[in-house]
Amino acid sequence: MFGVDVTQAHPLAGRRLQLTFSNGVSAVLEMDQVLKRGYGGVFAPLLDEAFFAKVRVDSELGTIVWPNGADVCPDVLYSHATGEPVIVNGERVLN
Repeated sequence: MFGVDVTQAHPLAGRRLQLTFSNGVSAVLEMDQVLKRGYGGVFAPLLDEAFFAKVRVDSELGTIVWPNGADVCPDVLYSHATGEPVIVNGERVLN
């Protein structure tokens, strides 16, 4: 979609992340809003602030990951950071 990778991620209190993208865009994202469907399954451990803080950037995937394998699509993160919609087959699916 956007072709933009996450290059830096810094955890903040309240399940927020300071992210920087490969095109220079930087934003603070509230992950509670990004993960609107909740913290079930692989995302459940993220409710623990100490575990949440273990976020890192996986340069091969171009996005953020946690030790248990949880990751979030970089297009979803970029859309939340910029307000730009994600369009799939001509339909707006996010933002």
